[in-house]
Amino acid sequence: MDEFAYELKIPKERVAVLIGKDGSVKKGIEEETKTKINVDSKEGDVVITGEDALLLYAAREVVRAVGRGFNPDIATLLLKQDYTFEVIPINDFVTENHLTRIKGRIIGREGKARKIIEHLTDANICVYGKTVGLIGTYEGLSAAKRAVEGLLSGSPHSSIYKFLEKHKKNMRKAEILGDKNNRYR
Repeated sequence: MDEFAYELKIPKERVAVLIGKDGSVKKGIEEETKTKINVDSKEGDVVITGEDALLLYAAREVVRAVGRGFNPDIATLLLKQDYTFEVIPINDFVTENHLTRIKGRIIGREGKARKIIEHLTDANICVYGKTVGLIGTYEGLSAAKRAVEGLLSGSPHSSIYKFLEKHKKNMRKAEILGDKNNRYR
């Protein structure tokens, strides 16, 4: 069998989180994905090897999510078939000197904006460094991404919340009707 590998770099301050207490997080990811993860604690370099390309990709996404600030328990949701991970670079929307202000818009006072977006989309949001990470199912993730990009572009919170409430209502209606095509109307 062929062995595949991914090499990636995570911030040094996230290495301990990836490894976990007594190596528990790393071991858990390795067991779930049938991969081997080597971490260079000094540099933040991670090499993931394995024989199953899909499981290897899943392990890489979990490691990337932990590297982008997610709690490992949330990052391992990516091992489920219908969960996806996306990173939005904040610098694509604002210059460096507006970074703190714009991160504040996404998080909100006492985390309120982030909590509302997470609640209405069932997606998880992590603002870390110069990025916003999103983990969720396809439908929730796409709505959360649209909401975050709206806030990054300067849309008022009220407009974003209205969009998300409408999205959630349509999702519920689609679930009740069992009509998957109705989700984006």
